[in-house]
Amino acid sequence: MATQVLIFAICAFATCGGYYGHLQVKVDCADRRQSNLSIDIDFGYPFRLQQVHFKAPSCEAKREETLFLDGDFSSAAQFFVSVGVFVFLYSLLATVVYVFYQNKYLKNNRGPLVDFVVTVIFSFMWLISSFCWAKTLSNIKSATNPTQVLLLISACRAQENKCTATQEPLWSRLNTSTVFGFVNVVLWAGNIWFVFKETGWYKTGQRYPTRSASGKRSSEMRQQLYTESSFDQPDESFVPQATRQDSFNQSKGVHGQTSFNQLQVNSSLPQTYLSKPVIYDGENTVALQGPMIFVNEM
Repeated sequence: MATQVLIFAICAFATCGGYYGHLQVKVDCADRRQSNLSIDIDFGYPFRLQQVHFKAPSCEAKREETLFLDGDFSSAAQFFVSVGVFVFLYSLLATVVYVFYQNKYLKNNRGPLVDFVVTVIFSFMWLISSFCWAKTLSNIKSATNPTQVLLLISACRAQENKCTATQEPLWSRLNTSTVFGFVNVVLWAGNIWFVFKETGWYKTGQRYPTRSASGKRSSEMRQQLYTESSFDQPDESFVPQATRQDSFNQSKGVHGQTSFNQLQVNSSLPQTYLSKPVIYDGENTVALQGPMIFVNEM
């Protein structure tokens, strides 16, 4: 981007500052001895036309008159060229800083902030200077129009004399400078966004993003659904202790809990054995034998 800005800035001020215009008219007097068939009028940057003078025959008494063009258009032209020169110098300096002093450029975020401010200023200056120069160029064309120049010659106001333009200025170079001016406006205005992304203001906005209206509505809906689901589920504080114990037993496994219970019973209760009971009669003989339970004290 810096290289493109550099090139277009050179093209803008070079096509305007190096312009040279040439206008040629001829005055054919009724008395041909006083005619001048080649009157050259030269003008150029900075377009102080009131200082451009030429000599034309008066077609009377064999004398010539000195005439001047009208208008001073130096302010707009010099402003346009000055903007181009300053942009060229700044772009050259910025390129050197980007390439050789990148660490100092990013230190404390000063470099991107200065670059952003300067970019905004130059964008505005390119816009103003381009519009002013486009309007001034239109006025220069009117002031150097052959018809307008011939009206300045007194001999051309007489009907018996003939005045014509043999060569007109070429405006293609100045028209190109106007186009380059507006191209620079587009380049610098578009470069504002890229320079802004390097500043701390853009990074701060990315660090703390703002939620949109749709995001807020989605958050409210999620909060409402969470509230409704919390009312539907029973509170764990009111679940009986047995239920909690069952849940604990299920999570630990039925097998492990059963082994633990068996070990606890075996260690705390006496062992019992089942056998057939024996019934004795009066003579101490076994009359009936049934199931019996023997207790082994621990």
